[in-house]
This record gives sequence, structure tokens and C-alpha cells, in this order.
Amino acid sequence: MRIDLVDPSAYTPPYDRALARALARDDDDRITLVTSRFAYGDVPAADGYRVEERFYRLAVGAPGSRLRLAAKLAEHVPEMAAYARAARRRADVVHFQWLTVQPLDVHLLPRGVPTVLTAHDVLPREPRAGQLRAQKRLYERVDHVVVHSAHGRDRLTSFGLAPEKVTVIPHGAFTHLTPGALPPELKDTNKPVVALTGLLREYKGIDTLLDAWRAFGDDPPAALWIVGMPRMPLPDDLPPGVTLVPRFVTDAELAAVLQRADLVTLPYREIDQSGVLYAALGLGRPLLLSAVGGFPEVAATGAAELVPPDDPQALHAALAALLADPDRRAALAAAATEAARTTYSWDAVAEQHRAVYAILHGS
Repeated sequence: MRIDLVDPSAYTPPYDRALARALARDDDDRITLVTSRFAYGDVPAADGYRVEERFYRLAVGAPGSRLRLAAKLAEHVPEMAAYARAARRRADVVHFQWLTVQPLDVHLLPRGVPTVLTAHDVLPREPRAGQLRAQKRLYERVDHVVVHSAHGRDRLTSFGLAPEKVTVIPHGAFTHLTPGALPPELKDTNKPVVALTGLLREYKGIDTLLDAWRAFGDDPPAALWIVGMPRMPLPDDLPPGVTLVPRFVTDAELAAVLQRADLVTLPYREIDQSGVLYAALGLGRPLLLSAVGGFPEVAATGAAELVPPDDPQALHAALAALLADPDRRAALAAAATEAARTTYSWDAVAEQHRAVYAILHGS
């Protein structure tokens, strides 16, 4: 079967390429990743699949700048239309990972070939005027929707999508990550390390984490590393023991931070699932998560403990207990390693995708 995985803006290269690699292990399938050049650093090399960087080849301006956004928008419609025409000839199934211009994209999807959309962000957290309506039309227009958790499926069916149109397929654990050197901004320590990594956004509960950390006072029992590109204002008055690395980090740096961490915490206010969580799972790290979205489904494997969201007192108590209990952290880490090997392995994820594709293709 000929499968096109399509991520026009290269939003999630690690996910796209891990799924493509796993799907390509079936010699009967021809897998092509259709995307654009990732502007922030290196990406995993293609392994058994083809890559076409056919989107936004003329985009100018710095990554994330208004100029680059405007250039991409100018290219979006003609390039999506050209791809839709090509897809009818070249693919048996087209699987979109991200479609971010919903009012336009609903009219630009290929016709005459089955289409799948993975709802990485099930519904927008802060929808603009008309965005929810446009997203619903897009979900209705594709032939099938993949979500990463039962929580995501329930949100979509409550949104009005037919249950038979939605399949839960877990996000795979990133077991391929190879730790490099720690970011130079970080100094290793003899104390335990707690880490929060990824894009720094309001919904990730960083303020809750800092409030919880302040309760340790002037001599916290661990170091707290917050690492990632800011997409929000960050405080200047960090509590003792906190180090901030406010920039994009490479996969090797990310893996180094997670590998060094004695505990990875994601105190989100809302989420379906998180790529950082699956990087931590793949490296066998113990997890402390807020009880939101699909996180309890991961905690059910034994790989994580849960705290209520937006509750700095509960988060502080959980941090203190886990930092004082290395045996409990080791048990969480062992469960994370096992979950990455079984439930969240890319081979299992690919097999579930193949089943969806076969039904849509009628094979």
C-alpha cells in the first residue's frame, strides 16, 4: 500500500519520522513523508521511507517571524492544491499529521483517495472566532480521525463526531533518542534533578511548579531545570535551585536533560498527550504528571504518579515525597521502560495504523 504521511509545516518531525520508520518495516508498504524543511535543527534521518520537502520552499524570514509566517501563508493554498492533485495519482491513503489553516484546508484536501487526520491537539485551547466551527468541518471532511487517548476520543464524540470515525492509537515512545552533552547553561549537581522540558506555554503549569518549588525554601532538596523555547512571559524572580534554559534545544540536549533527571514533571493544566512525556518514557524516566487529558491513561501503566492540576500544595507534597524515596522513583522508571517496550512501542503503533489504512483502502 502507498501511504503518504503529510506534515506541511514540519510541526512534529520526531513523531512523523518515527511513525514513518515503523510503517516502513512492512516491505509491502511504500511510505513517503511529505513535509517542509525543519528550520530549528537536525531531524532523524530517513530509514526505509522517502522524504519530500515540497512545502514552503520559498519561505523567507527567520523561523517564527511574521515575515516567514506571511510567506508561508502565501504559498499554502497553491502548494496544498498541487499536492492534492498529485495525491490522487500517487497514494492509496493520505494521512495528515497537522492541518493548521482549517478554514482553507477543508477545501484543499485530496479527493478520490482516503484521508486520515491525527488530532494531536484535539481541540484548540484558546480558539479564535470561528476556529472551532472550522475544525469541526475539517474533522467531518476527512475519512477518519486518529487520537492518542480515550480522553481525546471522548472529546471528539462530545464535539459531534461519529464514534465509528475515531480510532484511539497511542503516541509511541521515543526510544531512539541518544543523549548528548547537557546544555552549557546547566551545571550538573550532586543533588537530584527535577526537569520540565518542551515549549514553555501557559497551559503547562510552570507557574504552579514554581509556586510548589518555593515551598522548599532557601535550600531545596533538588535542582529544578526548566528547559525549552518560551511561548509565554517568564518570571525574573526564580526560586532557589531553579535554572532556566529559555531556548530551543536539540534532540541530543533534550535527551541529555531527561536522562540526567531523577524525576520528570509535567504539571499541565490541560493536554491530550505530550511528546515530551513519550521522550521521557522512551528513556525510562519516572514521571509526575497532573491528572488531566490522557495523562491518567499513562499513569495506569505504573509509569507515573498524578497530582491535581493547578494545586501547588499537592504538587509540592508529591515532589517532596518522590525526592525522598529513590525506590519509588526506580519503580516508576521500570514501569516506564516496560510501557515503552509494549503499549507504546512504535511497532504496536504502526500495526494499529495499518489496520485503519486497510479498512479505508478496502484491502
